[in-house]
Amino acid sequence: MSASIDQAFIKQYEAEVQEAYQRHGSKLRPTVRSKSDVRGASTIFQKVGKGTAAAKARNGVVPVMNIDHTTVECFLQDYYAGDWIDRLDELKTNIDERAVVANAGAYALGRKTDELIIAALDSATPEAIGTNSGETDNDGLTRAKVLLAFQALGNADVPDDGNRFAVVGWKQWSELLTIQEFANADYIGPDELPWKGTQAKRWLGATWMPHSGLTKAGTLRYCYFYHKSAVGHAVASEIATDVTWHGDRAAHFVNTMMSQGAVLVDNTGVVRMRAKE
Repeated sequence: MSASIDQAFIKQYEAEVQEAYQRHGSKLRPTVRSKSDVRGASTIFQKVGKGTAAAKARNGVVPVMNIDHTTVECFLQDYYAGDWIDRLDELKTNIDERAVVANAGAYALGRKTDELIIAALDSATPEAIGTNSGETDNDGLTRAKVLLAFQALGNADVPDDGNRFAVVGWKQWSELLTIQEFANADYIGPDELPWKGTQAKRWLGATWMPHSGLTKAGTLRYCYFYHKSAVGHAVASEIATDVTWHGDRAAHFVNTMMSQGAVLVDNTGVVRMRAKE
């Protein structure tokens, strides 16, 4: 049981407990390659190179593409989030404390999933938009940087197949809202406005979303423009919650756990946009 549970007592708080400022689960998992039901401490993601077409002479042998096949190993790690709930403390509150703790554990592990994916993105060594073509690290996320990242993915022959994603910090999201092509219905139509529904939208053939957990190095926030196939995410155990009673403590223990991992599969499918914050 948290030592601060008395803060949730009826005298100080209303019935509904708002778990403020928490992202509800993973936002990035749907944006990467995800493999479930992994058995073992690690799993393999396949990386396939480019093929080249060639002509053949009449009655000649069909040319072989000789596509490069490489593998990337993803190691899994176990994560836990637990807390005690004293039985008599439950009598002093009019909330379902067990459900609150279980939800908090699930949200914490959801954020851990995003941390794993962000760490995989950080391990890439892509063209660091922000230092090339006259752009500097003294700028925020500008229209010019976004277009340079878009150009970099195109030059790398990254497929424009609806599986491109861009994740930025909240300050960068605010900067994007000042770009007419991003936020003005005259450019993108009323269905693609960034403040309709959830905070995600389509632009430049990619799904854009803000995220509060992106890496910040000094004054630079690392934002990413990437393809879904560039990062692999593996799951041996989905998030599960176990609630047990411990008579010697007169309390329930709520344990939420998972086993997951993430790895960079293809470096060419990721472009880092460095923005001053």
